[in-house]
Amino acid sequence: MKSAALEGPGRNGKGRSKLGSLFIEMWKHRMVYTLLLPGLIWLVLFAYLPMGGLSLAFKEYKANLGIWGSPWVGLENFKYVFRDPAFLDSLWRTLYINIVKLVIQFPFPILLALMLNELRMRRAKKWFQTVLTFPHFLSWIIVSGVVINVLAYDGLLNSTLTMLGLPTINFLGSESMFVPMIIFTDIWKSTGWGAIIYLAAISGIDQDQYESAEIDGASRMQQMFRITLPNILPTVTIMFILSVGGLMSSGFDQIFNLANAATKNVSEVLDVYIYRITFQSATDFSFSTAVSLFRSLVNMALLLLADRVAKMMGGDGLFR
Repeated sequence: MKSAALEGPGRNGKGRSKLGSLFIEMWKHRMVYTLLLPGLIWLVLFAYLPMGGLSLAFKEYKANLGIWGSPWVGLENFKYVFRDPAFLDSLWRTLYINIVKLVIQFPFPILLALMLNELRMRRAKKWFQTVLTFPHFLSWIIVSGVVINVLAYDGLLNSTLTMLGLPTINFLGSESMFVPMIIFTDIWKSTGWGAIIYLAAISGIDQDQYESAEIDGASRMQQMFRITLPNILPTVTIMFILSVGGLMSSGFDQIFNLANAATKNVSEVLDVYIYRITFQSATDFSFSTAVSLFRSLVNMALLLLADRVAKMMGGDGLFR
């Protein structure tokens, strides 16, 4: 008892000293924290406070009682979710589309960044980077409008095939062509923007390594594989982990705007399923919140798993 009493004040004093040091450091860098304040306020208001609505997943929502007054039902909503065959279909379809996207689409920004880095003409490099980045700033409504006008049954491509005496192709109404169209449009829209991250990583490489390699007679291809790629590997690892962490989110805007009744069987991914059960059928906010919470938990589990695997393979992860 005596020793514990003697140790207690020391520990509390140590804790108070650490807290005091923290406040001293914060006051010393108060201008930096002032700049961070608007972002922190936005994060709290729009990212953390809305999490209170997730309690709907464990309640039976009644509009007259509100979120907090609705009765608790435990895991009943999740039982109904896993009994719905449409949910299971959309779940596997989401994983399939996103895994295919990850395998095919992920290397494109890396390759583009490597190619742009090899351009020695600065003006041409800036022109290509601007042109290839521009699609990122177009909304999926505009992109889908262009795609529909080009690939529609009476669109530009089929009109050209008719003029050449060739049979027309129903691009937009074909289930087998829907996933390739999704992947192609996503590559076109996001590759240029994604390459910026890798170009930033490349710009941080020590130029002495390239000069030493040139003295040793290394070709530009050898420099790319022996210097550039190994140096940007930590960035590639982090981007891959983040991509794996988003496997359950399949880009609602893109699929919603490009899908139609003919491709319904292959286009209802999890995001579209949540939209349908929330706004196009008997409204059940508790059910749709349960689906959204399940999706978020799986994304978090995939993120942590990818981080763990990356560390086991000797790479850098997101967390210490």
